Amino acid sequence: MAEKEIGKVSSYFSHVSVAAIKLSGKLKVGDKIHIKGNTTDFEVGIESIQIEKESVKEAKKGEHIGIKVPEKVRPNDRVFLIK
Repeated sequence: MAEKEIGKVSSYFSHVSVAAIKLSGKLKVGDKIHIKGNTTDFEVGIESIQIEKESVKEAKKGEHIGIKVPEKVRPNDRVFLIK
């Protein structure tokens, strides 16, 4: 499967298992992403996206979003959209 880089993790909130991501591409609910870093490597389906605590169906380049993740992520982990 082809992957396209669409962002980088800026921070992680362990108490709610949420990754904050700065997007360099588009992302929408229903997409599948791959998060990869030095010690991070997993895929996750996007069930919800939040911008400023508001749920949105999609987000575009330049926006900061929050998504639920099943594992810890770290700043600068790369986010890829799986096509």
